[in-house]
Amino acid sequence: MSRYRAGGELSLILLSYVRPLDELDSLMAAHVAWLDAGFAEGAFLVAGRREPRTGGVIVVRGHRAAAEAIAATDPFVTAGAATVEVVPFHASFAADPVRAWLA
Repeated sequence: MSRYRAGGELSLILLSYVRPLDELDSLMAAHVAWLDAGFAEGAFLVAGRREPRTGGVIVVRGHRAAAEAIAATDPFVTAGAATVEVVPFHASFAADPVRAWLA
């Protein structure tokens, strides 16, 4: 692993479930389609559920405003099944395999 100074802004989308899991599961196909679109557009770098299953985390390219706009369209959010927090950050260090993602 090597360290380097990175350029570019990133954001974390932190989802917190506020409805029962069966309600989230009923929205899962739409949420996965939304994730697929975000990856296809190159906006999303990594996504997954929290453990325990209380929400999700998505690493997004871009500034807070862009990440907030994307997060607002998540079917979990639009259905009121999850709340969202966007945490912007500047990637200063990364392992070699991650470098290409940040370019």
